This record gives sequence, structure tokens and C-alpha cells, in this order.
Amino acid sequence: MFDRSWYNRGGVEPVMGFCTPEQHQHFLEQTPRFEKLITGDGIHFFKFWLDIGREMQLKRFHDRRHDPLKVWKLSPMDIAALTKWDLYTEARDQMLKETHTAHAPWTVVRANDKRRARLDLVRHILKTLDYDGKDKAALGEIDDKIVGFGPGFVK
Repeated sequence: MFDRSWYNRGGVEPVMGFCTPEQHQHFLEQTPRFEKLITGDGIHFFKFWLDIGREMQLKRFHDRRHDPLKVWKLSPMDIAALTKWDLYTEARDQMLKETHTAHAPWTVVRANDKRRARLDLVRHILKTLDYDGKDKAALGEIDDKIVGFGPGFVK
């Protein structure tokens, strides 16, 4: 399991100047090949992009800044990134487009509502995998306003 930091080379690093344009392009070219090696061995590979709108991001930053229980979540990098929304959007769109493949597709989860996003993310995994005792009725339906596939689903 990778966390989002593995994909930082596709978004955060080029925007913040932590990698060269050549390193960024190399990442975009190599990622689908690397993911193919993993899925080629029969491993299920899920990639989720949790999409949060700018207004919600600002609200969450504000909450973190003013809540002593959440202040640890706010870093100087977060503050520096606030003025780079458009650059992050461009980098995200490029990464999703160039690394979305049939063998390792991106699932986009609109995550302004954390609870609904998390439930539908888990629901998507459980619906995708085959396992003993699977109860499709108990899983419920995925909300197509929350979960979509590929770069075209991003706002």
C-alpha cells in the first residue's frame, strides 16, 4: 500500500520546486509501467484521489489553525501551498491523465464530506473484490456524485 507521498513527484514536488522538470516527466512515464508490474502479478491496485474543493480546504486549514487538537496537522508547507492552488490543479490534472490506466485506474472521491467519502471509498473496494460471504445488498450502492473514475471526474 502506498500513501499519497509516493505520488508527490506528480504534484507537490514540481509545484514546490523539489524536483526538476525531467524528474517529474520521468515519474509520469515510469509510474504506469511500475503499476503494471504490480498488477501483472495479480495484486489488486487501487488509486484514490480524494478531491477537496478550495473552499473546504480553506475551512479545514482554518479549523486546524484554531483547534489545539488539530494544529499539529498544519505545516509550513500547507501555508506555502495556499497561494499555489492553480499550479497544484494543473499538476494534479496532468498526473491523473498520464497515470490513469486500465490496469491501475484512478478513482476520484469527492471528499468535502469526509464521512460520505470514506464510506463510498470502502464500499468501492468491497464491491470490487471477490471474497467469501460477500453480501452485495449490505454494501449498498456507491453514490455517483461522490465516486467517479478517471481524470474527467475531477471538478
